Amino acid sequence: MSEILVVGSLAYDSIETPRGKVERALGGSANYFSLAASLFAPVRVVGVVGQDYAPGDYEILRSRNVDTTGLTTVPGQTFHWSGAYKEDMNEAITKATELNVFEKFDPVLPAHYQDSKFVFLANIAPELQTKVLQQVKAPLFVGMDTMNFWISSQLPSLKKVLAKVDIVLINEGEAKQLTGTRNAIAAARLVLEMGPKAVVIKRGEYGFVMCTREQGYFILPAFPIPEVVDPTGAGDTFAGGFFGSLASLNRAPTVADLQQACVQGSILASFTIQDFGVKALAATTRAQLQHRVDHYKKVVATHTLLQ
Repeated sequence: MSEILVVGSLAYDSIETPRGKVERALGGSANYFSLAASLFAPVRVVGVVGQDYAPGDYEILRSRNVDTTGLTTVPGQTFHWSGAYKEDMNEAITKATELNVFEKFDPVLPAHYQDSKFVFLANIAPELQTKVLQQVKAPLFVGMDTMNFWISSQLPSLKKVLAKVDIVLINEGEAKQLTGTRNAIAAARLVLEMGPKAVVIKRGEYGFVMCTREQGYFILPAFPIPEVVDPTGAGDTFAGGFFGSLASLNRAPTVADLQQACVQGSILASFTIQDFGVKALAATTRAQLQHRVDHYKKVVATHTLLQ
């Protein structure tokens, strides 16, 4: 299997949903991604935290054999996000964003990270995503995420990154904003025109839409979860499961591999949303994941209907 490099945020989140609330739960894109991807393959993480970052929170990653050499502790406070979900659990309402030490994050890869074959650029500034790519020697497969802030404020820089990656994984709202369209189907095609070979549009409880240049659309629903506790991090979990699945193959992925990776990512996300922060994901095993995948196959089975 190949090593996966992820560059993103490590954070504490204060979250309120119809199911309750929590203060300073462990979160951040790099944490969700690493915990998901490490179920399949070795992960190398690059990020920055403050002096308030608890030693036990480092151990959550290390317990999954995630290489934390690229994590830097600097004076100050760790990135903190505060948000809420009301009736629409697909859309977060941001109350406060305190970048803290993340504001001056300057990703520098340790020497042994530079040969990583699978690279995921989580939601960071486009110029930082570019800087990471300049440090990686010969990646086999590169993916990225972004957010509405970068789309509205740094679109030219963002488009330069889009032209350099193999796949983009973004949520539906971001896809619509990026392309100026009103639905995921139209948006997917327009994102491909910006350079990547494939795009996955994450649609929360409605599943996902993947579109590739080779075979067009691949669309499936989400795993049915009757009670969502906290959807924070579901998209980063999806990306982690997706990249973990691909890296475990140790070769350049085919479209069929991308389709299977979507299923793994989607199912892993269904664990994350069942508790606050990374708690449920950190407790998930490969056996539990496989059991849910097997059940999911029955949920989406169509062979009898299409005969």
